[in-house]
Amino acid sequence: DPLTEMWVMTNNMNDARYYHTSSLLPDGKVLVTGGLNNAISINLAELYDPSTGTWTATSSMNNGRQIHTASVLTNGKVLVVGDSNSAELYDPSTETWTTTDSMNNVRSSHTASVLQNGNVLIAGGSELNIALSSSELYQSS
Repeated sequence: DPLTEMWVMTNNMNDARYYHTSSLLPDGKVLVTGGLNNAISINLAELYDPSTGTWTATSSMNNGRQIHTASVLTNGKVLVVGDSNSAELYDPSTETWTTTDSMNNVRSSHTASVLQNGNVLIAGGSELNIALSSSELYQSS
């Protein structure tokens, strides 16, 4: 609570996970994607509504992912990449996932930055525990 500068409990997620991502959506909800559960990459996604403190399952990603990134694009969709070279888009208005162009490199533990022109810079990370210096751009339409 920013007013009292205290931590307060809220409801639990539907699925336990770590190495996941969370993204603040334009409508104020938070999208949580992927991660590990029992040492298995999961494709599950859920939405947190801060106005009610509730979690709701949304459609699952096409691929299980961990140590990935999830970037909110200027059009409101969420680009999720990593744990492989595949990428997919979440559309909050339809709660659906669609695959999009794959990255040139398999990578995880990378960074993703939405640029002013709407493109996303993916930089560094690792492939099979080998550090990467490469970077690539996702060109958002």
